[in-house]
Amino acid sequence: MRNRPASLLIRLALPAALLVLAACAPAPIYKTTGNAVLATPAQVAQTPEHYSGNEVIWGGRIVHVTNFQDHSEIELLAYPLDSSQRPRANDSGNGRFIAVLQGYIEPLDYPAGALMTVDGKLNGTRAGQVGQADYLFPLVDVTQSHVWTAEEMQKGRSNVHFGLGVGVGIR
Repeated sequence: MRNRPASLLIRLALPAALLVLAACAPAPIYKTTGNAVLATPAQVAQTPEHYSGNEVIWGGRIVHVTNFQDHSEIELLAYPLDSSQRPRANDSGNGRFIAVLQGYIEPLDYPAGALMTVDGKLNGTRAGQVGQADYLFPLVDVTQSHVWTAEEMQKGRSNVHFGLGVGVGIR
């Protein structure tokens, strides 16, 4: 019977600790609607007719920006998103897509290599090239976009790591 208070303490502490850890993660930045597509850009490129007009929330690493007379296009290498809709750039890529934004955007505000999340509607595809290879890019008419700062990418991520052995971590 002496272990009963310790057992109760463990049963209460574990859910409380999980709740605290979950509360540290930032909330998603965009709300999804009922017709949001969960497919990757690579999957959409294979059968774009199945997805046209549907909402997507995709993210990735900016490859480059091109400005036109009335709109701008950002090519992105897609990555899966975490629960806060931040691109997980340490995962493998999910294809490429082009984010179409109305008007002129300053390329310095969307630098190559930066991580970005967009919310918008699929609007067909466009043939292009990646290097010398032919490629079919899904087009996303962007309604909202966010370029992530290094500080935002670290929010809600624990610096506590569990493991066995000896190690030294320097940040």
